[in-house]
Amino acid sequence: MNSQPPRLDRDAAKRHDLDFLEAQLSAPGTRLLPIWKGQPFARAGELLLTTLARGRELLEAGGELVWLGNFDGASLFALDVTPLEAPLSSAALSDSQPSELRALVNELAPNYGELALYARALLSWHERHRFCGVCGQPTRPRDGGHTRLCTNPGCGTQHFPRTDPCVLVLVHDGAHCLLARSPGWPAGMHSALAGFVEPGESLEGAAAREVFEETGIAIDVERYVASQPWPYPASLMIGFVARAHSHELTLDKSEIAEARWVSRAELAALIEARELAPPGALPSGFYVPRRSALAGQLIAAFARGEL
Repeated sequence: MNSQPPRLDRDAAKRHDLDFLEAQLSAPGTRLLPIWKGQPFARAGELLLTTLARGRELLEAGGELVWLGNFDGASLFALDVTPLEAPLSSAALSDSQPSELRALVNELAPNYGELALYARALLSWHERHRFCGVCGQPTRPRDGGHTRLCTNPGCGTQHFPRTDPCVLVLVHDGAHCLLARSPGWPAGMHSALAGFVEPGESLEGAAAREVFEETGIAIDVERYVASQPWPYPASLMIGFVARAHSHELTLDKSEIAEARWVSRAELAALIEARELAPPGALPSGFYVPRRSALAGQLIAAFARGEL
């Protein structure tokens, strides 16, 4: 018996084969991953993937369709069902619920979380790029939904899905790490520092600039740790660990509402409380992200003495 979890093969070469893609829309094993207003559907904490037989009415009434690749030996398409005013009235969706992905991804196995993030990112890109940024004329999807082409014969610009790099920096002094809260976040939530990479800027340069701009702390970037897709709407979080030159904070209040240095022992207790909180529930008082988020992983690794 194969105990390995199913994996996604994006199989990029097949995106250009229109005959293959059309054939997959009648292949018996093909499945659909429906997304409604940016939210995938879930049932008892599991991502809903529906068969073509059950989802045929969704195809007929839905919107953008994107081929994600081969998953568990069969083709998988993401389908935007936002045009449906009452999606749960469909038989394919009636025993599930649309779920906020930030919360749902904490419950999903990593391979299914990848599917949901991938589908949401692509469909969000389609929603935001229906018109050409060069001439303003409508665009249409191509290559299984992985490009859009301007319909103006005099333009014909090909548009590709965008990803915005964002540095995530865990700043420390060896015994404490610096956690901060953005003004728009829920009360008590603190995380690592983050910011978007600017044109012509290296990742390390962006990390040093963002930390100094937001907190007044100069840093030495020690190393890259890991990355995580974050399609809200199209970011890639790139995680670094950095050592601080000082402790004195000068906060940019437009970006940072609060910041504080936290010891490893304090972090261990905070992490345990966060992981014990019910899915979707927010702890009271000071808390940190779950370990399903890259920031939570960096914080947990620091608490264990691994960073």
